[in-house]
Amino acid sequence: MDAITSQFFDLDLMRQALPLLLKGLVVTLQICVVVIVLGGMAGLLLAMAADSSRRWIRWPTIAYVDLFRAMPPLVLLIFVYSGMPFAGVKLSPYAAVVIAFVLNNSAYYSEVFRAGLKSISPGQFEGARSTGLTQVQTMFWVILPQAVRRVLPDLLSNTVEVVKLTSLASVVSLGELMYRADMARSMSYNSSPIVLAALIYLLLLWPLVRLVSRFERKPER
Repeated sequence: MDAITSQFFDLDLMRQALPLLLKGLVVTLQICVVVIVLGGMAGLLLAMAADSSRRWIRWPTIAYVDLFRAMPPLVLLIFVYSGMPFAGVKLSPYAAVVIAFVLNNSAYYSEVFRAGLKSISPGQFEGARSTGLTQVQTMFWVILPQAVRRVLPDLLSNTVEVVKLTSLASVVSLGELMYRADMARSMSYNSSPIVLAALIYLLLLWPLVRLVSRFERKPER
């Protein structure tokens, strides 16, 4: 028991590693904000394009969504970071992580938004247009707010997945939370920094998980 405690729950080592891990947490949060914002915006545009009446827009969009939903994010990240230099494009670890994760998450956000948009009755669109609103105004002022409200639990759930996804950035030596925790572990030959990183992830994600559960139980009005 003492061996387990000293190897995984060394409080003194956790205290020493905490400043290093907090620096990594800042990088993790920066990645999350950029990926969630860009991925969400791209996902919304893809959702609308996927239902376009023009085949030359609809089919490439569907192919994009299917491709990046099917491709493992770790494979995509390694391809962007290690494969693109062979095509003459060398990216920093931060840029590679953002590009790979935006490509992956925009596809998932697209399907969430698309489900929300399809849940709205066509009559609402026609009614809004009859009041004099343009097609763009109808979408952003009438249809989209209702669609987002209906799929809010799924949007939040996908956001939780984005935060967890950032731990993969350690494979390209980006100094986020997991990378710095593993660095502290390798220097101390002790797993306590990894346990501390897990606790930080838990504190960060637990409120979001509870919020998702609350929205899922809340009856729609």
